[in-house]
Amino acid sequence: MIAAAVSELLLTTNQNTLRSFRVDSPLTEEAREVISTLPDLCTLMVVIERGAPLPSLLLPNLHKMVVISDHDGDWLRMFHGATLEKLKSITFISESEQIGDFLGEFEGVASAGSTLNALSVFRVHTSRSWNPTYSSLLPFTQLKELAIEFPCSGSCSSSVDDNIITNLAQAMPKLEHLQLGDRPCRHIPSGVTAKGLVVLAHHCPNLIYLCIHFQVASLSAPPATAGTTSSAESTAPRRDCALTELETGEISVSGQSVLVVALTLVRIFPRIESIYYVGENWRKVMDAISISKQIVDCSGKSRHLDTPRSNLSGPTIQGVRRHLSIGIAQYVSFCVNHIPNSNVP
Repeated sequence: MIAAAVSELLLTTNQNTLRSFRVDSPLTEEAREVISTLPDLCTLMVVIERGAPLPSLLLPNLHKMVVISDHDGDWLRMFHGATLEKLKSITFISESEQIGDFLGEFEGVASAGSTLNALSVFRVHTSRSWNPTYSSLLPFTQLKELAIEFPCSGSCSSSVDDNIITNLAQAMPKLEHLQLGDRPCRHIPSGVTAKGLVVLAHHCPNLIYLCIHFQVASLSAPPATAGTTSSAESTAPRRDCALTELETGEISVSGQSVLVVALTLVRIFPRIESIYYVGENWRKVMDAISISKQIVDCSGKSRHLDTPRSNLSGPTIQGVRRHLSIGIAQYVSFCVNHIPNSNVP
């Protein structure tokens, strides 16, 4: 009854002026034919039923699309021969028991024509555990937001590693939002290391939000020397990486490694401001990051002051710098461990 009523409403609407159609209900065959050819439609939410005839999408002005499906049928066929030159954002919501190689199938459909070259937002959500073939996403080089959401149920189902994150970062330099999997869990069989995070920061300077499984233990290695390629330039941290938000979820960090994790993160992502976490020690990490950034800011301001030229020799200066860095680290550690909600000027 709802499908019939919504379909009738669509058929009696002035189709030449309709700009947005967002209804989470199936449509009749006649309504599906109409909705696939509206000339000025900009936003579309469509529900795909099993076995329903699906015409090709001829929507030259469509900018945003959401597709909802509860089966694993060949519903991607509506993209064959499609006209979607202006499509910038597409979201797939699947409640199917099996999602299979969905990314590979979608890439195959997209590569058959030039209708999806403008995509800047690509999201896939499924409530089932999944092992996606991320390599199928590499042709979408203009993406600014990539979100592949699926849960870790029972055991961790994330397969993201340094190779995957490196390939994605190199292929998608415009990324601003990256999420692979659901909120990171505590049982990580693999995961991105500091090497992968450095490459990501280098190739994606506009990245603002990051949610992936990563190995905290790897952050104890100096990121500047942890390269994943033969090029030192491509693995050196970029000081202009825009990342401000990091999702750590249930990933645990020990109290003994709070300081080194904080200093390594701020080295890779110097603008980091927020960490979304479950474990309490991540609050201490955030406190240490805040304090260290304040120290750096004060140090930067002091460089503008006129000071007499030093007569100290090179080795002496290096020794002073080494002892100063140790002192700063000890100071930050003391503040984090002994001063609640530290806000040291």
